[in-house]
Amino acid sequence: MNLVFEFLPLILFLGAFLYKGIYFALVVLMIAMPIGLLVKYVRTQTFDKMYFWSTVFLLIAGALTLYFRNPLFLYWKPTVFYWVVAIVFLGSFWVGDQPLVQRFFGLVEGMPLGKITRAQWNKLNVVWVLFFVAAGLLNIFVAYNFSQETWVKFKVFGLMALTFVFMLLQTFWIANLIGDENIDQVEE
Repeated sequence: MNLVFEFLPLILFLGAFLYKGIYFALVVLMIAMPIGLLVKYVRTQTFDKMYFWSTVFLLIAGALTLYFRNPLFLYWKPTVFYWVVAIVFLGSFWVGDQPLVQRFFGLVEGMPLGKITRAQWNKLNVVWVLFFVAAGLLNIFVAYNFSQETWVKFKVFGLMALTFVFMLLQTFWIANLIGDENIDQVEE
């Protein structure tokens, strides 16, 4: 159900874009994301930091886009957001006792993550840094080399699909490290 709240604002953005253009779509997104954040909080009673910061970045980039009537601010929003996330993941090597990716996967209850060594967590954390840097580069490449309509579709479907595949690969890698017999125990 949480995936619906992540994806719904993007679908509304795409529909509004196809209906009335980038500026109308941006206003719709600037309304939908804070509402989605609030609904997620009310439903789960937890604060989704990633969604919150994505919303903050959107509101800033959206306000600049609307004020200057220049969609370049909106085009750069995913790139800047991804690069800030990459810096946070990179910084987690020096802040805290675990790399951020280990803390992230540690939120999944019942997974025997103790089988994964510190060196493996560090490598995985670097992979996440590289993923976010590459996703940011890919976003800006599409924004500057393709039509606005192509960028909007890429933003809605391409980046989401890329992130989903990346997360799926991470899950398979971790499942391989901890062993299949432990996955069965978590599912029970």
